[in-house]
Amino acid sequence: MSAAGGLPLAVDRAALHGCETLQLFTRATSQWRARSLTEAEVLAFRTRMAETGIGPGVSHASYLINLATANTALRARSLAAFAEEVDRAEWLGLLGVVLHPGAYTDGTEERGLRLIADAVRTVLAPRSAGRTMVLLEGTAGQGTTIGHRFEHLDQIIRRLGGSPRVGVCLDTCHLFAAGFDLSSQRGYRRTIADFDRVVGLERLKVIHLNDSVRECGSRVDRHAHIGKGTIGLDAFGRILRDRRLSGLPMVLETPKADLGRPNRAELDPHDQMNLAVLRGLARPRRISRAVSRRRPRPRT
Repeated sequence: MSAAGGLPLAVDRAALHGCETLQLFTRATSQWRARSLTEAEVLAFRTRMAETGIGPGVSHASYLINLATANTALRARSLAAFAEEVDRAEWLGLLGVVLHPGAYTDGTEERGLRLIADAVRTVLAPRSAGRTMVLLEGTAGQGTTIGHRFEHLDQIIRRLGGSPRVGVCLDTCHLFAAGFDLSSQRGYRRTIADFDRVVGLERLKVIHLNDSVRECGSRVDRHAHIGKGTIGLDAFGRILRDRRLSGLPMVLETPKADLGRPNRAELDPHDQMNLAVLRGLARPRRISRAVSRRRPRPRT
């Protein structure tokens, strides 16, 4: 949800749409410099989260941050911005900060993995009393980005000694673009099994639900409305009804409508459409309920 007009309005927008969880940017995504959060705004945000019962909430880190870079100036800026993201999420009482691991544009994959782990360690070490997690997001695999293989995420976590402050966010569009065929039942089962084997399902803390404009394995990160892309509705039904994923916050990052009034909480017809589709898919299938009603009661 947009935080235009102040962070508490993001909660109001989520509540208006009947959401149970929330993701937001706590700062501008295209600028290094961020406006300061006032004590009053933080208190109002936390109060609205408590009043609405929405939670857990997560923030998404700025897209400018690149913890895999070996460029000295960019790395320094990225570290400072990342530290600020963690602090802001902590103040707001959020579960964690969703972070794109970065791209090794001027180095190697191995060095990029080491630099990411070093950066996370550097930021979390002086904040050992905090509770906010770093949630590494799997990527689509474009260019030299890190995170499109489960082994990447596992190596970063291992380099951090298996820290409980580090979790994973999986994005359905990114997975599909990276070559994980969520559109078939066999492909979905294999994807979840591979993630559990390599990283562990206990590390999965957030899921982004997005359809994909491009085909499986395209390595192109372009989100589409649910059921309007190449992944298809069946895949989202499998995710929503998978008991192993029950209780996980699941967040839409699908295209928004241009409402034109950024300082008000208003219903977004695109969000309404996507949420309605997902809520319908989350319900047990009618045929299953019918079969259940006809099943004879056990003898006791």
